[in-house]
Amino acid sequence: MKFKSLAGSVALSGVSVLALAGAAEAQTTITIWSLDDENQPALNLAQEFSDMDNGITVEYREIQFDDVVSESMRAFATGQAPDIIAVDNPEHALFASRGAFLDITDMVAESDVIDPDNYFPGPLASVTWDGKLYGLPKATNTIALYYNKDMFEAAGLDPEDPPATWDELVEAARTLTDPDNNVYGLAFSAKASEEGTFQFLPWAQMAGGGYDNLNAPGVVEALEIWETILDERLASPDSLTRGQWDSTGTFNSGNAAMAISGPWEINRMLEEAQFDWGVTLLPVPEEGAERSSAMGDFNWAIFSTTEHPEEAFQAIEYFASQDDRLFPEFGQLPARSDIEIPETGEPLKDAALEVFLEQLQYAKPRGPHPEWPQISRAIQDAIQATLTGQMTAQAALDQAQATVDGVLE
Repeated sequence: MKFKSLAGSVALSGVSVLALAGAAEAQTTITIWSLDDENQPALNLAQEFSDMDNGITVEYREIQFDDVVSESMRAFATGQAPDIIAVDNPEHALFASRGAFLDITDMVAESDVIDPDNYFPGPLASVTWDGKLYGLPKATNTIALYYNKDMFEAAGLDPEDPPATWDELVEAARTLTDPDNNVYGLAFSAKASEEGTFQFLPWAQMAGGGYDNLNAPGVVEALEIWETILDERLASPDSLTRGQWDSTGTFNSGNAAMAISGPWEINRMLEEAQFDWGVTLLPVPEEGAERSSAMGDFNWAIFSTTEHPEEAFQAIEYFASQDDRLFPEFGQLPARSDIEIPETGEPLKDAALEVFLEQLQYAKPRGPHPEWPQISRAIQDAIQATLTGQMTAQAALDQAQATVDGVLE
């Protein structure tokens, strides 16, 4: 989940339409909607594709994060949808299940450029509905545990042996919390938004649950651990209201010893953190337990109403062919296991990237389900009710499960 609108990493000041000039003799024009600005891949790759001598011109529109679903579904309903769109991965099933996206399964099977086997399972699952492919992952990201090695050493903890289990995470947070110096043991986001779901769902999955099994015993235990962390003030009380960007800022400033966040923070951390730090995989319930992690970023899709499916797919193929440029040029992680991320020459950055690439092997999509927003809201409500003391974790998750059961019927 790339929280561009929250992180400030993308300028979303307004909706603009940029006509990307193609060859004068172009016979076909296709339209693309995406959040990416001139510093990010979609606009640049669309420009390159439009400039090719292929008879296709691209018109590119930069849209705001909050408008993607509402505007595009309205455009689809009125026959004004673009040919191609980039959507947040948990929203993909919403469109695919309603017939809004084109089934590209056969196109992909015949493609010499795209091989589904090269994609990480999580991102590929997010573009799959009813056994068919309705898009292609654009990029991906996940979350892991950042930790302050200097603080670990000062507290008598081994900086080369970070927490590997939930119990170890809580104990380390207790040891590292230092109220006198305004230092919390852990920073994370439990915000009542998709960010809160993004951070909690891997815990539920590692505990044997998931969005369709929210009140499983392990999930209740996971939420009770979050409750303990907040009740003992091992994390800041405003974890309930702030997103990942601000939570990680607490870590960068030296006011938290650990932080759960993603690879989008690495460059900022290199600039801001005045201490030695490392990254490790998300702790698991117990040694040997199944791993999981969140999965973020966007997917490409072709609207089923397109009058130019072949040309649109040619554009998707070109974008996929440039996946090896995503990280070196744009700092984004490709959703593919067959692309090697080149070393940057920054030891901290390279070590962190190695962990995130390993974590991606365990990343799972949110859903996929066409009513994901309702499911996510039920999870968010359970988190908030528990962490504010309104309900026990069991009662809150029972209520969330009842809500989800109604959605799934």
